[in-house]
Amino acid sequence: MEYRHILVAVELSDDTKVLIDRATFFADKLDADISFVYIDGTHGEIYPELVDIQANDGDLPINQDAVNHLKEFEAYAKHPIKHIFVGTGDLNDKLKNTISANNVDLLMCGHHHDFWHKLISHSKQIIDTSPIDILVVPME
Repeated sequence: MEYRHILVAVELSDDTKVLIDRATFFADKLDADISFVYIDGTHGEIYPELVDIQANDGDLPINQDAVNHLKEFEAYAKHPIKHIFVGTGDLNDKLKNTISANNVDLLMCGHHHDFWHKLISHSKQIIDTSPIDILVVPME
């Protein structure tokens, strides 16, 4: 399969750099676009849609510290980032529309191998509902 647009599900931790490195490697080899998606699940469903912070200077559904962190990830990537989608609530609920509307054909996410992530795995939920191929990257 030929991947043209990679969507990376990021969190605001340095572990995300492992995902960015992997996405950049694939994007360079495949001449593909990279976009990020970040969902702040701490406040529930405040905004029903994802917002692209690169195309929107207005009211964002996340705080400025999170925006700054995402911009740092964008600079770290050393590859152009097409979109940085942000939102609130549950990532699974928003993925299908975002994937379809932006012609995404590969989703990358990380999976931690610690106790808490064995109990609550966001990766498993994504795997169960994703309409496209997924690359799950183990996180130390």
